[in-house]
Amino acid sequence: MHTTSRNQSWTSCARVSIRAIAAAALLTAGLLTSGLTGSSVAAAGELVVKESQRSVKETIEALAAALEKKGIKIVARVDHAAGARAAGLELAPSELLIFGNPKLGTPLMQSNATIGLDLPMKVLAWQTADGKVMIGYTAPDALAGRHAITDRAEVLATMTKALDGLTNAAAGAPKP
Repeated sequence: MHTTSRNQSWTSCARVSIRAIAAAALLTAGLLTSGLTGSSVAAAGELVVKESQRSVKETIEALAAALEKKGIKIVARVDHAAGARAAGLELAPSELLIFGNPKLGTPLMQSNATIGLDLPMKVLAWQTADGKVMIGYTAPDALAGRHAITDRAEVLATMTKALDGLTNAAAGAPKP
């Protein structure tokens, strides 16, 4: 009986995960092709998107430099356009930077380990069909909501402020 219950539970989780992955893929595809701006993405709720004054590569390089300067570990850099070219496909410039700070991520994982599905943090820079370059990430409060984390407001505020400053710098945005 336990085996059947576990299998049903796993199957149910797998269906939810597949749906979540499919929804995320559709959202990302829509963002990459539509050229949404920060104000129109606000309606989507979870993403923070800004226009960059730099190329995709320059935006990600500026973000990497800002992260390294602050001692934040870069885990990986993914060039989606290069991957597409390697598969014989075309894709506008699109690069993802994955990075993390265990001093911020660990307390969130102590509250709910499932946030590890969304950590380390990811920032995507992409070129829209009309040539604009955008930079975006999932808002820390959205991640907390997705994983029912309600006891880490200070950590989330720190992450939010840091991501805003880092992405503004990477985008070449003027300082307020």
